[in-house]
Amino acid sequence: MSKVWTLGVLGLGEGRSIISAALQSEKWVLGNICDLNEELCKQRCTEFDFHRYTLKFEDLLTDPSIDVIGIYTPDQLHAKHIKQALEAGKHVICTKPLMVSLDQANELLEAQRKAGKSVFVGQSSRYFEPLMMQRKDFDEGLHGELLTVDTHYISDSRWFLKKGWSHQLGFSWLYNFMIHAVDLAVWYMPNIEEVYGVGVVSSNTKEYRLSAPDTLKFILKSKEGKCVNVSGVYAAPTLGTAVQQQISCTLTGTKGISRAGYPKLTYYTNFEPVAKTAKLHTYEEKHGYYFRFEGESHHAGEYQNYIEDFADRLNAGHTPKPDLQEGIRTLAVMEAMEQSMRTGQVVKVADVLNRRSIHV
Repeated sequence: MSKVWTLGVLGLGEGRSIISAALQSEKWVLGNICDLNEELCKQRCTEFDFHRYTLKFEDLLTDPSIDVIGIYTPDQLHAKHIKQALEAGKHVICTKPLMVSLDQANELLEAQRKAGKSVFVGQSSRYFEPLMMQRKDFDEGLHGELLTVDTHYISDSRWFLKKGWSHQLGFSWLYNFMIHAVDLAVWYMPNIEEVYGVGVVSSNTKEYRLSAPDTLKFILKSKEGKCVNVSGVYAAPTLGTAVQQQISCTLTGTKGISRAGYPKLTYYTNFEPVAKTAKLHTYEEKHGYYFRFEGESHHAGEYQNYIEDFADRLNAGHTPKPDLQEGIRTLAVMEAMEQSMRTGQVVKVADVLNRRSIHV
């Protein structure tokens, strides 16, 4: 019989989705929730009819009934909280980005080695219905040999610049937003060797006295010499999701092509025998499962998909993916992207890892 896992949630802003996911999953029990903001704790307890909370992370770490800690705190705190959870003997699910730099990568690798526990990076886009179907088709070989990948995350997110933590050290559109598109790119082309890119700080961002590049374009080259295009625009008008998905992933192969994205529950394919027009697949019947709250915010269905996949893999004795090692490799690609923007040069991912003696 498969084990039912008990979850403790740290950070109840973004943690709202994983609370919903755990409460609705037959594979999980919600053990406790934690935030420094007691009013937010009470709000979540009322919202979900759940009657246990704590203001102390230590209470989650020392609770023997909790198997897994879900970390949904501000990005700059992830590395610290992951290490604490591992040292307490807990498995970890951490929302993206895993960290805001590679400075603590070796420290976390050592903590995981000593703990013998799994660290899973909650790259939620992988678990949205159209993108899951795209991966299924890819794994079944319907694309043939993969030739190129195009991904983007485009969103007029100037509202985010009004948040206080966007003004804290470590904020970047690359790590906070574009990581979704980068993750999809390296999911399909894991052997990225070199990157080149440019970034522009628009006047819209400068109005908030920030210098984070908000318009970004990159070319990533794999060891096999294949190309990935990754782009993002975050502080300018968009065409809207009726015309252009916020997140998009296009796979072009020798036998076919597909495009999936977010937030529309649509998926386009054109596989052999190739037609003149792509076939449209829709999953609108699952809208309520993915989007459980106001508007299309807090896409909790993706979180439920990934915690259930996490449980299934652990129960089968397999490593949940993306794991700590994969998350670190993705951050190395992103650091190379950041360095390329800064220097205007092609940057090798291996140099980024070697500079810190990181072996993944």
